[in-house]
Amino acid sequence: MHPVRKQRLIMVLFIVIFASVAVGLMAYALRENINLFYPPSKIAAGEAPVDTRIRAGGCVLPGKVQRASDSLDVNFLITDGAATVAVHYTGILPDLFAEGEAVVVNGKLNGDGVFMATEVLAKHDETYTPPEVAEAMQNAGEHQKTCEGMSYGS
Repeated sequence: MHPVRKQRLIMVLFIVIFASVAVGLMAYALRENINLFYPPSKIAAGEAPVDTRIRAGGCVLPGKVQRASDSLDVNFLITDGAATVAVHYTGILPDLFAEGEAVVVNGKLNGDGVFMATEVLAKHDETYTPPEVAEAMQNAGEHQKTCEGMSYGS
């Protein structure tokens, strides 16, 4: 093989290997940051992964918010009209968090089926429902502009 051709081949192989390693490392790093959305009906059906960071969203069921008197622990139920999921959160809730309103929660689903939220996001005005929540409610056949008109199961 001619020395110039051999040098070009080595350079091309080096570029291909370097690019493959870079793509592999980026995919591995992004794997931890992928945050998939699951509506309560899919979580209740067992389709959501356990102990993996995910997002869930729905309407907070009225009368189902329980705040601890001695800590910042809050337990509440969210629904998409088809199923409900228990959520546990430790921290200060957003000012706009309220019963009967749409929320999106980030966190992990534990083995008992309770969503352990690390972040709670509340809607920002009376006509807004997060797109993921609206789509989940529409798929469940219960789409509303707000959650207040929904019929809730116990």
